[in-house]
Amino acid sequence: MRLVLAAAGAAFLALAVPVTAAEPAPASATEAARLASAKQTVDYVFPTGTYARMMGETMDKMMDSILDSTMRMPLKNFAGVSGAETGEIGEGSLAEMMEIYDPAYKERMRLSTRTMMTEMSTLMSRFEPDIRSGLASAYAKRFDAAQLGELNRFFATPTGKTYAAESYIIMMSPEVMEKMQGFMPQVMQAMPSIVEKVKSATEKLPKPRMYVDLSDAEKAKLARILGMSLKQLEEKEAAKADTVAPAEDEAE
Repeated sequence: MRLVLAAAGAAFLALAVPVTAAEPAPASATEAARLASAKQTVDYVFPTGTYARMMGETMDKMMDSILDSTMRMPLKNFAGVSGAETGEIGEGSLAEMMEIYDPAYKERMRLSTRTMMTEMSTLMSRFEPDIRSGLASAYAKRFDAAQLGELNRFFATPTGKTYAAESYIIMMSPEVMEKMQGFMPQVMQAMPSIVEKVKSATEKLPKPRMYVDLSDAEKAKLARILGMSLKQLEEKEAAKADTVAPAEDEAE
């Protein structure tokens, strides 16, 4: 369930959070005017309350669509993502398995995603001013004063104002989400091949070290990073080793 919610949450964030640049201090009156024009552009394309609109108008349908698509995927696809062998896994879906383990899983997912989206909406609305500031900086960097003027004149028209206000929201419309449904299954199917390519790309790197490979100075530094004493860290690592050893013995 956590894997499914995480995948859905990641898909949402990829669509909902625009990548922005930090707003620099304008170096001249000309740049200040350009940034002011860019802020006006952002008022059109990403007005205050955009995140609330996204969550309130489209998120429920989007999340339901992504989760339904994910739950109908064969279990083999999930095993492939983790690198596990898929030969002995049947053709059943994650939904079929969940119906056995948790007959209420659909309602549980619905309530979980609604709660998650409500809380995300609150958090993202708080962050929205920073996003708007970053967007203004990005527009000022990518468009000159004349271009920003043209954009703002268009956005001031009835058609332009409607287009600007819907430009981000439309990415989560049912028409787009219908096409997005096929994205997650394709990612899961491609993941085993991607994992193998990652292994190939990193195979010449030295393997990560175990705790026993660390020097005394590195162990002390690690303890400080973790906010514990060296003795506590040693005890934790010893307990971990005791847990792993019996499992290895049983495998033999």
